[in-house]
Amino acid sequence: MELRCGGVGSQAVGRRMDGDSRDGGGGCKDAGSEDYENLPTSASLSTHMTAGAMAGILEHTVMYPVDSVKTRMQSLNPDPKAQYSSVYGALRKIMRTEGFWRPLRGLNVMMMGAGPAHAMYFACYENMKRTLNAVFHHQGNSHLANGIAGSMATLLHDAVMNPAEVVKQRMQMYNSPHRSALSCIRTVWRTEGLRAFYRSYTTQLAMNVPFQSIHFITYEFLQEHVNPHRGYNPRSHIISGGLAGALAAAATTPLDVCKTLLNTQENMALNLANISGRLSGMANAFRTVYQLNGLPGYFKGMQARVLYQMPSTAISWSVYEFFKYFLTKHKLENRTPY
Repeated sequence: MELRCGGVGSQAVGRRMDGDSRDGGGGCKDAGSEDYENLPTSASLSTHMTAGAMAGILEHTVMYPVDSVKTRMQSLNPDPKAQYSSVYGALRKIMRTEGFWRPLRGLNVMMMGAGPAHAMYFACYENMKRTLNAVFHHQGNSHLANGIAGSMATLLHDAVMNPAEVVKQRMQMYNSPHRSALSCIRTVWRTEGLRAFYRSYTTQLAMNVPFQSIHFITYEFLQEHVNPHRGYNPRSHIISGGLAGALAAAATTPLDVCKTLLNTQENMALNLANISGRLSGMANAFRTVYQLNGLPGYFKGMQARVLYQMPSTAISWSVYEFFKYFLTKHKLENRTPY
């Protein structure tokens, strides 16, 4: 199956995402090369959502063990048996002392949240980016538009992911009493109410809005340099996605530490800080972190966070771009007569 040069399918697949062809106007590449390398001019909403869902599920599944380590390394007052100096050492110790499958506890609830969250996330981003670029920069690529689009997409993403984050982080903690996602949900609902699932929502947004702004601006900037024709180039998507994720993760680590404290309500830490009841609010979380660990406390688990986010975003972008290309190409082939 191939999209013939000069036909409807090749015209749609052969142009850049923003509609600006840079191949000189009339040139026609080798059919096989064009079929593989070029992204579609535009993709449907359902394509963005399907590709986004696949990217989210695969990203969180592959990197979940490192995410479990990150959660533990951000603990403000860890149990002596749960103190780790490196990500690799932590994984070995957890599997040796708590069981081989322990780093995967909570993965099921994360997958259920990641699919719909990333579907809305990428669909919103693509549509907002296209609309805002037309407003700000006509046919070009505006970094301001990309940053705003990423921030707007984050509002939808976090509304779905925040409850899943609360459940999975409580299951990831050392000596967690929760053996299944359902029992964790029931316990949190019964003892703390619905509000507990969104206690860290404002902190999550305060972290993810700058994270995603940095992430998308950096990704689009790098794509302009390593993939200027915006073709389907897996290597460029992996490099740009990985570097963008690493930079954004390092810059927002202090907010992630506070989010983890609000999600887990770490009892030993709260007792040391003389906090009775439940901790709520980003300002209170910031004060508690500083009270217990000083400035270094805001950067606990940064190594694990960067090591988690760098391959995560590389996986997410490469999977997303692949499925977006594949699904749109498949629709074009079904419509194009041979």
